[in-house]
Amino acid sequence: MGQFINLTAADGFTVPAYVAQPAGTPRGAVVVVQEIFGVNSHIRSVADRYAAEGYLAVAPSTFERVKPGVELGYTEADMGAGFALKTAVDALPGAGVLQDLQAAIDHAAQASGGKVGIVGFCWGGLLAWKAACTLKGLSAAIVYYGGGITTEGEIARQPQCPVMAHFGDQDHWIPLEGVEAFKKAHPAVEVHVYAANHGFNCDQRGSYNEAAANLARERSLAFFAARLG
Repeated sequence: MGQFINLTAADGFTVPAYVAQPAGTPRGAVVVVQEIFGVNSHIRSVADRYAAEGYLAVAPSTFERVKPGVELGYTEADMGAGFALKTAVDALPGAGVLQDLQAAIDHAAQASGGKVGIVGFCWGGLLAWKAACTLKGLSAAIVYYGGGITTEGEIARQPQCPVMAHFGDQDHWIPLEGVEAFKKAHPAVEVHVYAANHGFNCDQRGSYNEAAANLARERSLAFFAARLG
């Protein structure tokens, strides 16, 4: 359904992005932000599924500034490699990878002619939260088990668009007390907690939880439908 294109960030950096086109005129657009495993088959399938719902979906490679062409699986070695790349991206000076997300948002708006939402998973969830708080052109944001989102510094941010957040109550990376602190600080954010582990949306991981994934997807589609079209 999709293909890779090149986007250009504000600093001139070239960012590859997987773009999935809907059948007919897009009802809006969704930027899909990867986990620490690159724009792999799972992230491409997420984009394809949003395209099947009528949205133009754009999944930028948020590792490109530190290593091009990353596509990892879910072994322990893959996790270590992905975490190292994430750490390198987080250490980039200035706006860093947020410039690449802005380029994806801008392209999504222009190519779809509609409103733009963003959805991110794990590290991508954290990036989606940062985008909702700092970038322009977003009408909605959805965060799946955003690693780091419940830290004091991230809780202090203020979103500039409506936000929905999905968490698992068995996620040892994101303790429930952090989720509660996030909820308390952001009563306008629609927070959902599932009987599930970290990564529950990914059907390629051992932590996949079909019931939680389906319910979260149903809620996410309704959230976007109400705010993007």
